[in-house]
Amino acid sequence: MEWMILFVILLFVLAIAAKKLNAGAGAAKESGTDHRYRSRKTLFTAAERSFLGVLDSVIDPGQHRIFGKVRVADLIEPEPNRNRGQWKSAFNRINAKHFDFVICNADDLTPLAAIELDDASHKQNKRQQRDEFLEKVCGQVGLPLVRVPAKRGYQLDEVKAALAGVLVKTEKVVVGEKENLGEVEVNISGVIG
Repeated sequence: MEWMILFVILLFVLAIAAKKLNAGAGAAKESGTDHRYRSRKTLFTAAERSFLGVLDSVIDPGQHRIFGKVRVADLIEPEPNRNRGQWKSAFNRINAKHFDFVICNADDLTPLAAIELDDASHKQNKRQQRDEFLEKVCGQVGLPLVRVPAKRGYQLDEVKAALAGVLVKTEKVVVGEKENLGEVEVNISGVIG
């Protein structure tokens, strides 16, 4: 009989110990400490950094701002849907994807164009399906998607030409009124040249 009591007590102690071990593992998993992380040395690959330098050369910083590695879901979202599952499914298709660069209006940060730098990975079938999907989504929302082949060097005129159709230069003109009631801002649009 004594052995039976000792056996029950031992089982009870083992059950408590196992519960504490599992609770600790669950907390580690939730906090992300079950896996080691490291920082990346740079934000961009060498090709992306090189192309950013080209964009900096052809973009007027008074008119436009360049952002890199922007999540698609930060610019585009599924239209509201009564079926929450369908909405979530559509959101998940864009959530983990990003554009290499996004060019925005400098004044209000309205997205004007997304840029994808196409390296060798874009020749893979899975990547081509992703690219087709992004082109379709960007077309639906009216966001121009400019595809640029990754290469060692770029001609500034070629990059300007590729972006000319999507970037609009805004000039601010102040017009004084005769009765001096104030100033009115008028925006005149033209294509970057």
